Amino acid sequence: MAIVRWQPLNIRWPNTWDWDGDELMRTTPGGDNLDVYETQDEIVVKANIAGIPEDKVDITFEKGVLWIRAEAEEKKKEGRKYYRIASRSYSYKVAIPGNIDLKKEPAAKITNGVVTISFKKAEEAKPKKIKVKTT
Repeated sequence: MAIVRWQPLNIRWPNTWDWDGDELMRTTPGGDNLDVYETQDEIVVKANIAGIPEDKVDITFEKGVLWIRAEAEEKKKEGRKYYRIASRSYSYKVAIPGNIDLKKEPAAKITNGVVTISFKKAEEAKPKKIKVKTT
């Protein structure tokens, strides 16, 4: 059993010695708005882009790095005056782990403000069953 430092209210002040740069990238306590996970046949990335229409979402995959950018701004005009009602922007950059099949196009879809990108695994990266023989 590991000894864990007691932290009341689960608030952590960044320590210079164990800082890895992630603290500045976090937008919500307890983690990012980005999920990366692996299934049997694919690698899936899910990112929060709430309130952004799909024509304002830009997804780029280059040299093993996925970049999701989404930005929208709502304006209102009354006579000769313009009012900015709301502005939202998201930017996520993540290295895709594992060996993916670059010949197959990744699939992207948006459902309820969450963009999901699926990358197919290469055949050599899929797990293989090994039969055990007794002698």
